[in-house]
Parts: sequence; C-alpha cells; structure tokens
Amino acid sequence: MRFVVIALAVGFPIAMLLAWVYEFTPEGIVRTEDLRPAQARSIQRATGRILDFIIIGALLLVIAMLIVGRLPFYRQTGESISEKSIAVLPFENLSRDPDNAYFADGIQEEILTRLAKIADLKVISRTSTQRYQSKPRNLAEIAKQLGVANILEGSVQKVADQVRVNVQLVNGQTDSHLWAETYDRKLTDIFSVESEIAKGIAESLQAKLTSREEQALAVKPTNNPEAYDAYLRGLAFEVRSDAPGKAISSYEQAVKLDPNFALAWARLSRGYALLYLRESGDFTAARRDAAKSALDRAQKLQPDSPETLLALGYYQYWVLRDYQLAKTTFKRVQKMVSAQLADARDSGIKALPTGNKLSLSIRGTSSY
Repeated sequence: MRFVVIALAVGFPIAMLLAWVYEFTPEGIVRTEDLRPAQARSIQRATGRILDFIIIGALLLVIAMLIVGRLPFYRQTGESISEKSIAVLPFENLSRDPDNAYFADGIQEEILTRLAKIADLKVISRTSTQRYQSKPRNLAEIAKQLGVANILEGSVQKVADQVRVNVQLVNGQTDSHLWAETYDRKLTDIFSVESEIAKGIAESLQAKLTSREEQALAVKPTNNPEAYDAYLRGLAFEVRSDAPGKAISSYEQAVKLDPNFALAWARLSRGYALLYLRESGDFTAARRDAAKSALDRAQKLQPDSPETLLALGYYQYWVLRDYQLAKTTFKRVQKMVSAQLADARDSGIKALPTGNKLSLSIRGTSSY
C-alpha cells in the first residue's frame, strides 16, 4: 500500500505533463501541437473517456486494497511471529508432597511477572497458558495456538528449605532447545533464581535490558522467606476461583510475618474486595473496612506501584461501585505500565469483569 501511494504521488505530475504535451491517435502517440484543432478535440474526448475508466478502476482497486487490509484474517496471516515472543507453561511439581503444587505455580507466576517487565519481550499471559499441562507433547502446536516463537517449560521440587528449579527454553517452530539450567538453592535465595531465569531467557533471545529493567528484576518483595512462601500459596489459591477465602488466609499470614510486604497487602485488599462483591447478603461494613485497611497499608508502603494502584482500582470498582473513578485508576496503571515497558504486547488479563459498565485490558501486566 505504501508503494502504491508513493508511485501515485511521483507519477501524477509526470502523467499530467505527458498528457499536456502528447495525444493518443490511431497512428500512435503524437505531439498535441502537430494535430489540427478539430482532430485534436475529437481525440481528446475519446482519450478522456478512456482515462476516466482507468482512473475509476484505479480508485476501486485502492479502495479494495484498503478494505482487504482491514479484514482480521488478512492481518492475522500477514503478521509474522516475533522471535522474542515467549509463553511460560505451568511448571511441574516434582515434590513428594502434592500440597507443594502451590509452590510450582507461584514460581511460574513470579518468573512470568519478571519476564513481563522486559520491554523487548512479548510475553503471553498466565490465563492463556494455564489450560496447558506441564510437559506437553506437541510444543509446535501450542506455540502456534499462542502465537509465540518460544516456550518455557519448568519443574520445581521443594524439600524443607531446599528448592530445585529446572527450566528449559524451546523454540516452538523448530523444536530445538535454546537454553536450559538447573538451580539448587535454599528457599531464602529463591528471589535470585527467578531473576536469573528471566535474565537467562532475555540473553538467549537477545532481548535488550535497560538499567531500570535490571533494577526491577532484582527487587525483592520481602526479605522473609516464610512470608513469601505464604504469598505464593495465596497466588495459587487465587488462580482457583473457588478458593478466595484460602487465598485471603494465605495473604493474611504473609503480612503477619512481614508487615512491610506491600505486594501481599495489595493482594489482600483485592481479595476482601472480591468477597464483598461475590458473597450475596454479605455486603457488611466489616468486609468493606478490611479491604480499605489493607489498601491503606499498601498505599503507605508503596503508593505508586502498579500493584497498589490495581488494588485501589478494584476497591473503587467492586466496593465503592464508582465505575468512572475506577476507570481513571486503571487507565493510570495502563499508562504507567506502558511507560515502563514501552511495548504494545498482547498479554493482558481483563482488569475488570466483562458485561458491566467498564472493561479494560491491561497490556503487559501478565500477573493481573
């Protein structure tokens, strides 16, 4: 389309000049000044009709190209898959205790969140990958369905305070292994493992890391490993829509162990706000006040973090029922994330439930 526009722009003055100087005749192309006036007028009328048909045909062709270019199937087939796109599949729990499955889910979620902070990567959200099992058979088909070039698989084994994390990065198009690593660490060092995995993936895919992104990857949400373990348990329960109460209990334990755990306070506020919305007949002042109290703690610790602002937006939407105010808050989060990531990636989860006055997709925030 760009070539057509440029060709028309360049060719128009040339065509006008040639049309002014020359005429088409049965004997061929001759100079206009060499024709008799009556003959010239007759030829010009015939040539004009031909040019009218040509111009109309060209316009119809351009309009058809514009329409076809806007069709969904045309855009989909014309788009190429980015070589720096990745999907993180559910991690396999290799612990003997099946109750430790939450830990594998939490590690997957935290790695996904860290990858989403790298602007040069396109990361698919957890909701899109959660339906796949760990160790799938056909990675090429999964990569095609998700529209990514690369798949990250992993497994987690937790025994007491020892953790083993295995990860492997696979090119879904060629089924070739790009990078793999095994980490044997103590639970207190699990934060650095998550950051190292994100950096290893970025290096393997030749994704550029800014200094701000490197700092974001190195941030520890808490220095208390027991509080972090409770937080991961809350994340696992939160994924299950039938266990909001268990998620709240885990977040309560996390903030009890570390009162300065801002991320856990934000999640706790969202949990209370969700119960306030869901439980019919339980629109009590106690539930509302609990959501507000947790939100106040998160705002006091990290007032400008995306997680705290998301908690504020959910409180405004679910508890206060102020849809316009919530929309403003969510747009603020979207703007903040876009500025930090500088990337228009399609990995967002719906920030608000559909079917109501507001439905907003937060792009680039894979964990929400």
